[in-house]
Amino acid sequence: MPYGGSAAAREVLHLHSHDAEKADPAAVEKEEKRAHEDPNIVDWYGPDDPECPRNWSFAKRCFVTGQVSHLLFAIFIGSSIYAPGVLDLSQKFGVSVVAGNLGITMFVLGYATGPPQMFLSPMSEIPQFGRAPVYMITLLIFVLLQVPTALSKNLGALLPLRYWAAFFGSPVFATGGATIADMWPPEDQMIALAVWSLAAMCGPGLGPLIGGFASQAKGWTWTIWIILWLTGATWVFLVFTMPETSPQAILYSRAVRLRKLTGKSNLKSQAEIEAENMTMKEVAMMTLIRPFYLGFREPVLLFWNLYIGMAYGVLYCFVASYDVVFIGHHHFNLGQNGLAFLGIVVGAFVGFAAFVPWALYILKPKFIRGVFVPEDRLPPAFPGAFFFAISLFWFGWTSGAGTHWIVPIIASSMYAISAFYIFQAGLNYLADCYPRHVASVMASNDLYRSLIGAAFPLFSTAYFNNLGVGPALSIIGGIAVFMLPIPFLLHRYGAKIRSWSTYAG
Repeated sequence: MPYGGSAAAREVLHLHSHDAEKADPAAVEKEEKRAHEDPNIVDWYGPDDPECPRNWSFAKRCFVTGQVSHLLFAIFIGSSIYAPGVLDLSQKFGVSVVAGNLGITMFVLGYATGPPQMFLSPMSEIPQFGRAPVYMITLLIFVLLQVPTALSKNLGALLPLRYWAAFFGSPVFATGGATIADMWPPEDQMIALAVWSLAAMCGPGLGPLIGGFASQAKGWTWTIWIILWLTGATWVFLVFTMPETSPQAILYSRAVRLRKLTGKSNLKSQAEIEAENMTMKEVAMMTLIRPFYLGFREPVLLFWNLYIGMAYGVLYCFVASYDVVFIGHHHFNLGQNGLAFLGIVVGAFVGFAAFVPWALYILKPKFIRGVFVPEDRLPPAFPGAFFFAISLFWFGWTSGAGTHWIVPIIASSMYAISAFYIFQAGLNYLADCYPRHVASVMASNDLYRSLIGAAFPLFSTAYFNNLGVGPALSIIGGIAVFMLPIPFLLHRYGAKIRSWSTYAG
C-alpha cells in the first residue's frame, strides 16, 4: 500500500498526531500486520478502538439505551392510549364499540405487516444504511400522521391512518434490540434489554391511564394529540443527539473518509464489500424473505414467537377486560379505570428489580468463566411460565363485584412479572441463537407478536361480555398451561435443536 503503511495504521497516527509520542507502537504494528494480510480492508484499530460502540463510555451507552427505550415507549403507548376514548369516538361517529376497537387492531396490525419493520429493520444491517436513518425517517412520518388522525371525522378515515402510523412506527421494535446488541457485550446485554423491555411494558400500561383522564376531560381526540406531542418532541431530541450504533455503518463511514483522505477507491470495509457483491435476490432474501422464512423454518424461533405472542396478546385482553371488571363491576370512571393499569406497571418494575441481581450475580459470571451457552438465558422463564398461567386464573375468578378491586390488580401485577420474564428470556435467547441475523429475528418475532396482539381486540369485548371474565380468562389460562413446557424443553434440548440450523450460531 502506498504512503508507507495501511489505511488503519495511518489513521491511528492521524488521530494521535496532536501528541505523536503517545501513539502506541504496538497498536500500529498490529494494524500494519493485519494490513499486510489484507491491505485494503478498513476495520477497527484493535479491541480498544474508541469508535466501536462497545468501547463507548458507560455513560454514553446508557444514554443511547435510554434514547431507544424512550422511543419504544413513545410508539408503544399509541396502541393503548386510544382505548379509553373508544366509547366517546363510537358515540360521535355513530358506530359500535366493537367497530371503535378496530382502531386498536389496525394500529397493532400495522406493527406486524409494516414493510418498514420487515424491510427497513433488516436493511439497517446493510452498512450504507445503518440504524439512525431508519429511526429518524420512520418516526417523522409517524409524527406527521397523527395530525390527520386527530382531525378524522369518521371511522373510514381514522382506521387507515391508525394503520399507516403504526406501519411507519414499527422499525423500533426490531431495530431497537439490534441497537442495544451493537453497544453492549453479551454479558451486559441482558440488563440493557431489560430496560428496553421495561419501556415496552410501561407504554401499554400507562397508555390507558393517560388516555383515560384525557378522554374523560377533552374527548377521544386528545388521546391522539398526546401521541403527537410526545413523539414529536422525541423526534426533535433524537435528531440532534442519537449517534449511529451499527458497526457496519460506522466502518463504512470510516472507509468513505479514508478514501477521501488517500484517494484510494479500493479502501473498503468488509461489510461494504459483502453488500456490494450481493445480488438483488440476496438483498430481497435478507430484507424481505428472511424474517418470514426464519419464523416458520426455525423451531426455536417459532416456539418463542408463539409464546411471546401469547403473552403479548393477553395484554390487549386486559384492555378490554378492565372495562368489564372495573367500570362494569366496580363502577370506576375512565380515569380511575386507567389507574388500575398501574398494577401492570408496578409488576413490570418488580420483575425488573428481581431480574437484575440474577443477571449480575448468576448469569454474568458464566460469561466471565467462559462457560455460557444460550440456554443459560432461559431460567427466568421458568417462574414466568407458572406466573403467566396462575395470573390469568387469578384475575378471572376474582373480578366480580363481591371481591375487592385490589385483588385483580395484584393478579395483573403477577401477569406483568411473568410477561417481563418471558420476554427477557425469549428475546435474549433468540439474539444469542442467531447473532448474525438479530434484526431479522426480531422482525420475525414482532410479526408473530403483533399479529396475535391485533387479533385479541377484535373479539375481546364480546368474548368477556358473553362468557364472563372468569370463564373467558380460564380458556386463555388453559392455553398458557399447555404452552408452559416450552422454556423447559428448550432449556434441555435447545442446543441439539440449534445444531440442526444453518442460521444459528
